[in-house]
Amino acid sequence: MQGLEIGAAWYGEEGSPFLSAHRLSEQLGVTQAELAKLIGVARNTLSAKSATRKVDAALSPVVRILTMAGEMAGEANRAVIWFKHQPIPGWAGKTAYDLVAEGKADQVLAYLEAVRSGVYA
Repeated sequence: MQGLEIGAAWYGEEGSPFLSAHRLSEQLGVTQAELAKLIGVARNTLSAKSATRKVDAALSPVVRILTMAGEMAGEANRAVIWFKHQPIPGWAGKTAYDLVAEGKADQVLAYLEAVRSGVYA
């Protein structure tokens, strides 16, 4: 759980308990519109103060994936490269980014958990 706290701190907005869409989009090297599409929310929702909890909940699986991948890869930049570019075995060449965009973040997390446990696909 400590890793998730580190990830949340890394992707959070200073002085706020919530994750930052701006910081995550910068880290991933995507626009706010691309990030909104990735996590399944409207572009305007990312910056709406009234939607902070909704955005935080939508960003959380991506941050969990990046945090776990970062722990396994040794650094956040490697995790981002893996997330965006490395096909996951058994998913017809799809990357973690592709699967998250399809609403399958839980399956990416399950894959990472299996790899971390020593089970390779």
